[in-house]
Amino acid sequence: MKFTLSWLKAHLDTDAPLDTILEKLTALGLEVEGVEDPGRALAAFRIAHVVSAEKHPDADKLKLCRVDAGTGALIQVVCGAPNARTGMKSVFALPGTVIPVTGKALEVGTIRGVESRGMLCSERELLLSDAHEGIIDLPADAPVGMGYADWRGLNDPVIEIALTPDRVDCAGVRGIARDLAAAGLGRLKPLAAAAVPGRFPAPVAVRLETPGCRQFAARLIRGVRNGPSPRWLQDRLLAVGLRPISALVDITNFFSLDQVRPLHVFDAAKLSGGLVVRPTAEGDRFLALNGKEYVTPAGLIGIYDDGLQGDGALVSLAGVMGGETTGVTEATTDVLLEVALFEPTLVAEAGRRLGIDSDARYRFERGVDPASVLPAVEQATAMILELCGGEPGETFLAGAEPDWRRTLTLRPSRVGHLGGVDVPEEEQVRILEALGFQVTREKDFGPAGRLVCQPPSWRLDVHGEADLVEEVLRVHGFEHIPATPLPREAGTPKPALAAGQRRTANARRALAGRGLLEAVTWSFVSPAHAGLFGQVPDGLKLLNPISADLAVMRPSALIGLLQAAGRNAAKGFPDVGLFELGAAFRDGSEKGQDLVAAGVRAGAAVPRNWAKGERPVDAFDAKADALAALEAAGAPVANLQVTRDAPDWYHPGRSGCLRLGAAVLARFGEIHPAVLEAMEVTGPVVGFEVFLEAVPQPKKKPGTAKPLLELPPFQPLERDFAFVVDQAVEADRLVRAAKGADKALITRVQVFDVYQGQGVEPGRKSVALSVTLQPVEKTLTDAEIEAVAGKVVAAVTKATGAALRG
Repeated sequence: MKFTLSWLKAHLDTDAPLDTILEKLTALGLEVEGVEDPGRALAAFRIAHVVSAEKHPDADKLKLCRVDAGTGALIQVVCGAPNARTGMKSVFALPGTVIPVTGKALEVGTIRGVESRGMLCSERELLLSDAHEGIIDLPADAPVGMGYADWRGLNDPVIEIALTPDRVDCAGVRGIARDLAAAGLGRLKPLAAAAVPGRFPAPVAVRLETPGCRQFAARLIRGVRNGPSPRWLQDRLLAVGLRPISALVDITNFFSLDQVRPLHVFDAAKLSGGLVVRPTAEGDRFLALNGKEYVTPAGLIGIYDDGLQGDGALVSLAGVMGGETTGVTEATTDVLLEVALFEPTLVAEAGRRLGIDSDARYRFERGVDPASVLPAVEQATAMILELCGGEPGETFLAGAEPDWRRTLTLRPSRVGHLGGVDVPEEEQVRILEALGFQVTREKDFGPAGRLVCQPPSWRLDVHGEADLVEEVLRVHGFEHIPATPLPREAGTPKPALAAGQRRTANARRALAGRGLLEAVTWSFVSPAHAGLFGQVPDGLKLLNPISADLAVMRPSALIGLLQAAGRNAAKGFPDVGLFELGAAFRDGSEKGQDLVAAGVRAGAAVPRNWAKGERPVDAFDAKADALAALEAAGAPVANLQVTRDAPDWYHPGRSGCLRLGAAVLARFGEIHPAVLEAMEVTGPVVGFEVFLEAVPQPKKKPGTAKPLLELPPFQPLERDFAFVVDQAVEADRLVRAAKGADKALITRVQVFDVYQGQGVEPGRKSVALSVTLQPVEKTLTDAEIEAVAGKVVAAVTKATGAALRG
């Protein structure tokens, strides 16, 4: 819904500034979506006097004009408008002015060898209308040099609000003004209520043959002049996006936007008889005012010319759009005014089935004021007589006003109970009466009494006490409702998942995210397979196994996964990744089992491809899986140590353990070839075992909020180091030593090269590290960088006996 500030003030007597009005509209539930100020785009255009307009020396259709724009000197302008003449006043733009129709700044130009230093403008160039046959012709008393937007009153802000479907009363400017007046932002001006007497009997009769039309008023006005509407009316329609057509059509559009009262006008000379309002028949043809022809389904509401039969009889689709065959034109002299009430559901159905959107449909399908028919006839007649002249006849009224009156009750205490804020009873009565409700107090109902309220005819959305409470709170101000925290009951249940359960779920999600498929295998295994994974205590042997191959509780969750990998390979799927979360058993006691996240990868890590990047799985794939599961489980992976003491079922040179102090959190590596051979599995196969219960619980309870992102303002820098160290020294020891050299500046240490061969003594290797320094407080100087580098070399040398490679 769009309207201008001046249009609003035509109904609302207020001195409130625009910002206050906008804030109050949103507070009332009429959310402001935007404000346009058309005067800003026209601020540079001024009124000018054409002192002379002579023929261009080198063009027959151009004129060389000298213009007084109030700058103190005459300006030379070349103009091609046919109406440019000496002595006229028009709208002028200086060089540098942005022309609205093009969006480009005006430049000094040369036209047919003559310099032009400005532009005399048409209404189309200013986006005021489609008129472009000539430049704007202003009255002789227009003040030279004054801003055109100020003189024309175009600096009128256009406000757009978002309406909820229930507030159809605010689809008109008067309803918006009523809400603002009730909120204390002014006084609602009364509407002219004088009736216009008819001077001759109504010559056109109307018959209602459908319950879809409750009331229909028709009034003939003879001798009208249907020319352009006055400037004030055109400006209001243009401001909200409607194109002025003629005085009669503009009046109907005005009432639709002003008072939510859609009207329609027929050219009476084009009607053959009276009007019949009846259901449409299947296949009726209808040429609408939008120039399109529609074929109606059965059961809509149609207005028919009683003097015609067949095609052409349907002259209007009720509540949606009028017909072109009976539409008014400049030649219209007798006009038939229609004001009616149509069933909202049938209007909505007609619009949907025929695909027609119109302002009338928008309002009728939401429900217009059922008591507005006769007042609208009188007001529209008065405006037609004022703008177009003519002689009104008597009004023909068919049907009756529906019974819209209803009585509701409001207990004043319910405002506080339902809304959380106590509003004095006198203020409740004032608000409701300002909104149009009739309110009386019923003192005999209990000690507190109650208010008996009758909603106005235009508030079809108010049906109960809760609606009355909402109206009081809305106008009183939702900002007065105190913010009250919800009480935390003593019986609030604890979280459904314990910390261990969340850790298991996180590990499962992390492993699945790495492309592993979850499997569920037997906890019973064969004694032969169990023996490959360490000693099998008697407590793990089942007294009554279901089969000889399932006679022992599994000492490792890898057993079932290796068997599954072997079965997949035998069926033609050698490249597979599986994981399982389950128990692994150490002995037969109650605490002799561990919760393990185990996984295997078999075959190729990267399949064969044209780029020759294929490779088989290796121990580092298993290590990455184990670290991902540990990190998801909350383990401090940055502090873990890697040792070589993996169990015998792993390859002795391609495996390891991840430890936190003395505790083993995970094992990983390539499965021993002897184990694979005994289980009839084709390698290579890598695996990992993560002991989730060994991961320490965090010292602080985990919250849902993520830590704040802190980005240092300084650029990081990298330094590379190459150390020569004994072949048996793990690279992890060098990394850990380098990290500890300066914990404040060193944020990352990475191995990027390991070399053995020429230039390095036998039994030793070269390990190259990339060390990242991240300044936090200031940019590091060369001396500070060298000092950190010295600390790195000293720390690595002390921890591993390494020497910096020359």
